[in-house]
Amino acid sequence: MKHTTSTGPHLVLLTVYAIFVLAAGARSLVQIATRFGDAPLAYVLSLVAAATYVAGWFAIRRAAAGSPAFAGVMLWVELAGVVVVGTLSLVEPDWFPDATVWSDYGRGYGWVPAILPVAGLIWLYRRPAEPRSQT
Repeated sequence: MKHTTSTGPHLVLLTVYAIFVLAAGARSLVQIATRFGDAPLAYVLSLVAAATYVAGWFAIRRAAAGSPAFAGVMLWVELAGVVVVGTLSLVEPDWFPDATVWSDYGRGYGWVPAILPVAGLIWLYRRPAEPRSQT
């Protein structure tokens, strides 16, 4: 039987993911609604980051309940997004006239966007394995 534990490091991850869903989502929606023409790529990428954080939140919940496959994929996708957007924002700064959540590897957010998927992957691979049922 799968169950979600009410304690553990995943709760810290879930809390930070929830904060980033709100922060990245609100930021990108306001920017898209009010200044889309200023930096469309940056604002859309911030919205993509917010969507990734939503998926990451659900993935960590599922992993804590014993279904880790989606979390493994999502956390790697998120990390790839941070690395790709972070690198592009440094080598092609003209593409980013305004910052995204993942610009400069999340520097504007204290590098939490770069640390978060790594912390999630560490938690995922260190968490106790679910006992297999014998049939």
